[in-house]
Amino acid sequence: MAESDATGSEPTVPMPGLEASWRALEIAGAVIALLGVLGILFPFVTGLSISLLLGGLLVVGGLVHIAHAFRARGWKGFAGQALLAVVYTLAGLSLLANPVLGLTTLTLLLIVYFVLSGLVEAVIGLQIRDSSGWAWAVASGVLSVVLGGLLWLGFPGTAAWALGLVFGINLLSTGLSMFVIARNAHKLVATGEPTPDTTGV
Repeated sequence: MAESDATGSEPTVPMPGLEASWRALEIAGAVIALLGVLGILFPFVTGLSISLLLGGLLVVGGLVHIAHAFRARGWKGFAGQALLAVVYTLAGLSLLANPVLGLTTLTLLLIVYFVLSGLVEAVIGLQIRDSSGWAWAVASGVLSVVLGGLLWLGFPGTAAWALGLVFGINLLSTGLSMFVIARNAHKLVATGEPTPDTTGV
């Protein structure tokens, strides 16, 4: 345990909330990173899994809408609720019946996301040219647009790997981030080193 400072006040707790749970965060980070590696190695299987998961969620959403619609038959929105239930259920069943088609559709959405988000990021970077780092924002935006364009040029072949690869990379980066945070928290707890007091008192 860290000793009190010269003023007699208690030291700041290193990474509050993590001193007792860093191990759980470390394990969770390692598992998520491992899933990310598997997603990168097997992008097609990962993409199909995402498509099936989305299909299942849509079916569940459709059933919820159906249940609510029949419990509120006198409600003016009954017809709309029933229509939503049909749309959700049919979309979910179509994804479950043909996950490859769903994977193709999701890849199209991914391409649109890359292009639109890249354009927005590039425009923001140009708008803040008087700030340091604006060139990085522009470069990141242009890179996203180029990536979206490359995926589009290779479409529909890119549907076999793009979604799973992007999802795997995201899981890997998230898992590694959690793992590093947990390890840093463990080091601070082990050494009893307090974090800097930023309260100014």
